[in-house]
Amino acid sequence: MTTHATAVTDGTTRVFTWEEGSRIEVRNLGGEIVIEANAAGLKTLAGHLLTLAQDGTPDGAHLHLEENNGLEEGSVGLVLERCDDD
Repeated sequence: MTTHATAVTDGTTRVFTWEEGSRIEVRNLGGEIVIEANAAGLKTLAGHLLTLAQDGTPDGAHLHLEENNGLEEGSVGLVLERCDDD
């Protein structure tokens, strides 16, 4: 079973999908961030990035991933955001 979340930014609707069995953990090691995921989790993250990259997605559109909201317990928050500034 996959999970879908719908987000609307500036009137543009985007659907973010989590692959079944996805596991994503984000750790802050001080000088670097580690994103650890199984294959389903990597596909999920890739899909989220492709969703934000779609034509018509406004600058500033973003997705918050947090512990127990897309990320494994103990993870630090992760924000994926589109920024078209040069």
